Amino acid sequence: MAEIIHPFYEAHRGTMEAAMRHRLDLAEAMLRDRAQLPDIAAIRQEVMDEFAVVLAQLPYVGGAANRMSDFFMRLMGFMAISRVLQRHGVPLPVIGDIERETYNAQLLTVPEAERLAAGREFMSPENQTLLREQAAQSVTKSHQDAFPGDFVYNFVEPGPGDEFEFGINYKACGFCKFAARHGDKDILPNICGLDFDAYATRGIRLERTQTLAGGASHCDFRFSKISPAGKGAS
Repeated sequence: MAEIIHPFYEAHRGTMEAAMRHRLDLAEAMLRDRAQLPDIAAIRQEVMDEFAVVLAQLPYVGGAANRMSDFFMRLMGFMAISRVLQRHGVPLPVIGDIERETYNAQLLTVPEAERLAAGREFMSPENQTLLREQAAQSVTKSHQDAFPGDFVYNFVEPGPGDEFEFGINYKACGFCKFAARHGDKDILPNICGLDFDAYATRGIRLERTQTLAGGASHCDFRFSKISPAGKGAS
């Protein structure tokens, strides 16, 4: 019996599928030249079919009330791409390069003013307050019992000598949980690699020295604004 897509994701399915088709458009030349895949039309269909599988596997973590739902919806499509390319024998480093370049190109199709405005909103005091609240909620037993596939994280305030504006320590990762459950651990690092472009295109510097996927106790995200010259925090 086929798995059922959660109604929250089903409601956003059209938007997510359109984003996937756009990614495949952007990746087409790389799939042909770097991945050496001759039948791109067949690959596109296989990826879209696999994306339907991923959507049915995607855990519900609270919908619009949880900021992590957006992370799942924006990035889980790359799980489908990775699975298909891996089945066709494409090396993992090549898959990672194709996905990062494709995602960066897709992000840059959004007007710069809109991207930078989103970055300012993310770094704003109001959003930091929300992050503190959701971080505190994420660690509660009641939340994890209700949404076992969710992330668990702490908000990090800068200390003396720190140059970042705030940080997040992810103690448990929804992508890691998903990968462990569905046999995707080897492609997980490629998903982690997408974070840097996602923030940089919004004018945010992300520094990270370790990840759960790499065997660390937590992922240490540290955020600061990129200066107009692109050389550091403002």
